[in-house]
Amino acid sequence: MLNKELYEKTCVKAYEYLVKAGIAVTEEERKNMEVAEYGLNDLDNIGLELIVYINTMRCCAKELILFPGQTCPEHRHPSIAGELGKEETFRCRWGKVFLYVQGAPAKQPKAAAPKGRENCFTVWHEIELNPGDQYTLEPSTLHWFQAGPDGAVVSEFSTRSRDEFDIYTDPDINPALNRKA
Repeated sequence: MLNKELYEKTCVKAYEYLVKAGIAVTEEERKNMEVAEYGLNDLDNIGLELIVYINTMRCCAKELILFPGQTCPEHRHPSIAGELGKEETFRCRWGKVFLYVQGAPAKQPKAAAPKGRENCFTVWHEIELNPGDQYTLEPSTLHWFQAGPDGAVVSEFSTRSRDEFDIYTDPDINPALNRKA
């Protein structure tokens, strides 16, 4: 469980990454930064930090901050009550991120599944995103991503975000508890 001290320390560090990326955020956005640790108590390896700019019935925009080697676990955004799952575009702003989706697996992936959770990472088609690169995921696409050796800042643009309904490959993750603010 993420305690207040770790939350605050993590937010300060994440803000430093936004500064490195040249991304200006308001004091209010900074105060409302979220830390997704997925209830796994392994934030150094599995988790991410984020700022949500907007999330309406039609669109969503976020900044995702990942520390070196930090991984957003494998998941998908399903359809809910007749509404298509989230379509999302990731645009790398700073650093490097390795995105994995279904398709031909990379012969030598540049990322590695976090130790002890290797069985929870099943898709290995690798897309490397460097600053200025972007990739769009269709609804319900199984995916995960990991920051490179310097970390990464990634802008996410999507249809409505309903992350509490995400379906994770890792059975230890409860999506309703995946964020702490």
